[in-house]
Amino acid sequence: MNADDKLAALTEGYSGATAPAANYRNATRWGNLLFLSGKSSRRSVEGRLGVEIDLDEGRQIARDVALELLLVLREELGSLSRVGQFIELQGFINASEDFREHARVLDGASDLLVEVLGSVGVHARSVLGAVSLRGAQPVILRAVVGIGDQEALRD
Repeated sequence: MNADDKLAALTEGYSGATAPAANYRNATRWGNLLFLSGKSSRRSVEGRLGVEIDLDEGRQIARDVALELLLVLREELGSLSRVGQFIELQGFINASEDFREHARVLDGASDLLVEVLGSVGVHARSVLGAVSLRGAQPVILRAVVGIGDQEALRD
């Protein structure tokens, strides 16, 4: 099963990526790089990790948000086969002051990217805790993706 088929199976019933909420794009291309805007879960979920949301639910939410990023990629590129390398993932976690498992929350997204894209989905990443995020969302992700031949991108 290729990446597009895997994504289709995981997003059955979705009409595509959610639209931007204001005057910006879901993605902007510069050369062979695609910069993906911050996305949140399409599920109606609000709260902070370590308060209303536990680690397991946080990991699932991060996984859901990674699906949104993949839907943006498919819309922008026509096919996930055009992804040369998922370069960087940045996660913002709405968490209580004493929450310490930010990286484990983001593992939900990282694992999903590798599940769908294989080795092309392995990426550099950073995760930041926040005292609040737009719309009280628990997780927001943004990314940088390389388009085209994986070997050419490494030169």
